[in-house]
Amino acid sequence: MPTRSAPDTADAAEVTPEATEATEVTGVMDRRRQLINLAYRMLGSLADAEDAVQETYARWYALSGPKRLAVESPAAWLTTVAGRVCLNQLRSARARRERYVGAWLPEPLPDPAEWHTGGAYGAASDPADRITLDESVGMAFLVVLDSMSPAQRVAFVLHDVYRYPFAEVARIVDRTPAACRQLASSARRRVRAAQALSAPTPREAALVRDLKRAWEANDINALVGLLDPEATAIGDGGGLASTLRHPLHGAENIARRTVRFGGRLSGTTLIECTVNGRPGLVGRRGGAVVVTVYSFGIAGDRIRHLWAVRNPEKLRAWAVRPGA
Repeated sequence: MPTRSAPDTADAAEVTPEATEATEVTGVMDRRRQLINLAYRMLGSLADAEDAVQETYARWYALSGPKRLAVESPAAWLTTVAGRVCLNQLRSARARRERYVGAWLPEPLPDPAEWHTGGAYGAASDPADRITLDESVGMAFLVVLDSMSPAQRVAFVLHDVYRYPFAEVARIVDRTPAACRQLASSARRRVRAAQALSAPTPREAALVRDLKRAWEANDINALVGLLDPEATAIGDGGGLASTLRHPLHGAENIARRTVRFGGRLSGTTLIECTVNGRPGLVGRRGGAVVVTVYSFGIAGDRIRHLWAVRNPEKLRAWAVRPGA
């Protein structure tokens, strides 16, 4: 890691060790939100992102005081370590996914105004840790990222999303800058092919609203008209909640199963909301408990993908605030 040069005698006489340490701690902790944002985009899980950032800070404070003060750029040091921790987590995630019950989807996030602040999610309930919602956290984008190799995903997020030079990316993924350039390029092609990185449009909100009305009316024909003929639907219950056992394909098949499944969710109300910065729906049981978060991938004027997260471990940020 880079180190800073020693201060001259006059400067050193004016700066006490206590003041230097206090300044260092403040500067280091100010990076927490950026690290959470970076780790979530790399991992697709807020819980895993929290773990990665916690491990990053644990390694920082495991350094001796002199070694920490010798680091020229604590921000660069933290980013490098967080990137390596995320890379290791992505590599081990493949083995964990083999044991996961059913399909795995990224963890959905609410609009910042709706974020649960009751403490059930630990440090993640701190407003300073909330994820910045932009095109790089759309569910479609995260799903594409999840299909990439760990090194490809880390290289793409660091370079294309956060604009880190390939020379810095190379140190994190332990590849050459040229290899990292190729990783990011292939990832970029995947994202473009999936049309996964674009700003939301007013038409998206209208489509989601129309789907909600058609679903509540059990109108199969209206649902079919809103779905792309080649649409897919995927559910994530993690073995802890009932959901689709396998992905569904085709507009009519999805429409019929949606109406059938909706009939089993008596007492559940559909609410329009923002999911990862885009129009979505939540299913509230009894008007209070969030049991499902729905997000959508939209192409043109049709819904191409429907993702339903029902695993309660991925819905902790969606607890309804008192009085909501």
